[in-house]
Amino acid sequence: MTSTQHPFDKALTIHHSDIRVGHFTGMTSPDYWNMVGPFGGTTAALVLQSVMQHPDVLGTPIALTVNYAAAIEAGAFDIQATAVRTNRSTQHWTVQITQAGPSGAPNMTTTATVVTAARRDTWGESDMPMPEAPRPETVDRMSIGPSGVAWINQYEMRPFSGGIPAKWDESLHHSETRIWLRDAQPRPLDFASLAAMSDMFYPRVWLRRAKHVPAGTVSITTYFHVGLAQLAEVGTGYLLGRAAGQQFFNGFFDQTAHLWSEKGVLLATSNQIVYYKE
Repeated sequence: MTSTQHPFDKALTIHHSDIRVGHFTGMTSPDYWNMVGPFGGTTAALVLQSVMQHPDVLGTPIALTVNYAAAIEAGAFDIQATAVRTNRSTQHWTVQITQAGPSGAPNMTTTATVVTAARRDTWGESDMPMPEAPRPETVDRMSIGPSGVAWINQYEMRPFSGGIPAKWDESLHHSETRIWLRDAQPRPLDFASLAAMSDMFYPRVWLRRAKHVPAGTVSITTYFHVGLAQLAEVGTGYLLGRAAGQQFFNGFFDQTAHLWSEKGVLLATSNQIVYYKE
């Protein structure tokens, strides 16, 4: 590990152990810390990283579901990635993240599934065009004062619609945000960073109500719509993100997100269910 290594790559550093195939060990990163644990996008990226580094992986990811059962505490953790079924074109994985409890027994913090696939050249088209947007350089960069949430500083975010409420006055607003985003320190886009950026949008209930209530993602599913060549075309450029809530009901709501390249290529879509407390 060198001092010039990108913070995201440091956070994703895991080591394959000798215990069993698909067993990895790692350490949490203070650079991507959230309020009570790691940024959920980093956890999702670690899940994907364990599959992509597995010696038996087939193809590239098309779907990722991460269930946050408990907050990961600062320190060491274990990941087990298991290929449960391999077909001609798709491969199905289960992934678990655990940490040693006070007695030394493993505590489950995260469960996940991943589907990878060997894509074939076929017809393709998008029915979700990129919305009109100002050029990213014309949009002011979002600035947040000291918050104790380190991961926000790792991204350059330029919202031009639906930013964080200026006043928490409980007025009713729409729940849609449109934003340009990328790594604060330039880093070529890959599947792991795309997975993380799919979870970058703050809880829609905050915008919908202009009320700051405790909230956290319970489960997120991300679908990947590109291959390695399309990711390489994006490079270190901006992504256009759009997120919106759908239904708020009795302590839980879901929100969708879309990520496009500057050229208008739909890279990923996600949907998550979020807990909020009254």
